Amino acid sequence: MYNYTVFDVETPNRANSRMSAIGITLIQEGRIADEFYSLVDPQTHFDYFNTQLTGISSETVKGAPSFGELWEKIEPMMSSGILVAHNAVFDLSVLKRCLNGYGISWKKNVKYICTVQAGRRLLPAMSHKLNVMCDYYGISLDHHQAASDSRACAEILLRYHNSGADINSFIRTYKLTE
Repeated sequence: MYNYTVFDVETPNRANSRMSAIGITLIQEGRIADEFYSLVDPQTHFDYFNTQLTGISSETVKGAPSFGELWEKIEPMMSSGILVAHNAVFDLSVLKRCLNGYGISWKKNVKYICTVQAGRRLLPAMSHKLNVMCDYYGISLDHHQAASDSRACAEILLRYHNSGADINSFIRTYKLTE
């Protein structure tokens, strides 16, 4: 089993080009080895919908680091394994837009696994919404909270692996640069 960096982001508005929070859960040697969470000052406006969904507002992120400030701290974690997210293309697209928006060069491409896509193949007869998957596996979830969502996604990935699935067959490549 490879090392995996499971992450989840919350966004401040419908543009989905900035983060207001990030949760990271590291899987090493087949177990959860570390977790990280931070609010992020998106340096942009918040939509009412996003604030209602996540509980994060411009007031909540006052004093939080911007993505540019936070990147130095989280880059080693983000580089430590194959990226994993639930509905990964969304989280990866936000990451890409943040990297580009702050002029940060990282990698041209990243390897990733989407737990939604894997779940559709492994458990085709059910819904793959994060809360439904957590109910199915008995995983605790405080939905739309980045730390809880990344931990839940990590636990889902481990459930897939422990059931005998070859989760590495779900590895794909995402292009971060144009």
